[in-house]
Amino acid sequence: MARLPIVMLGADILRQKAEAVPTPGPELDRLVADMFETMYDAHGIGLAAPQIGRSERLIVLDVKEDEATPMALLNPVVVESGGGKDRVEEGCLSIPGVTASVERPYTCVVEATDAKGQPVRIEAQGMLARCLQHEIDHLDGVLFTDRISPIKRKMVLAKYRKLAEK
Repeated sequence: MARLPIVMLGADILRQKAEAVPTPGPELDRLVADMFETMYDAHGIGLAAPQIGRSERLIVLDVKEDEATPMALLNPVVVESGGGKDRVEEGCLSIPGVTASVERPYTCVVEATDAKGQPVRIEAQGMLARCLQHEIDHLDGVLFTDRISPIKRKMVLAKYRKLAEK
């Protein structure tokens, strides 16, 4: 396994819609293992392939909640969301050092393929639902800063730029 470099805010790939992952195989297994190592090393709970410079619809996550287990998902899609709105502080490994309160649906249903090529359907709530939505946003070129008010976004991005200069 290898720790991969994380792409930072400003990189074009973070704003692009990622390409579908065709099929699992040994190369994908290595990539998934490397993504988990990278995510854990950066103290994250989720990581999307565009964040490591790969335009692929692949995410890994480990929210470390009671019944949630680490998972790798290929071509995930939110097919349903609801449960009211929930507002929680979010951060991003591609925008280190800053957070903002982001409103998202409290529940979601995600359909995907697991790393072995098997179809999965995940009915999630709370932090798992939030993490799934955040990482799937990355696959569509959407950042958490796009989901906050323009004034708050300006403040968050100014703080990030100041931290990046150090």
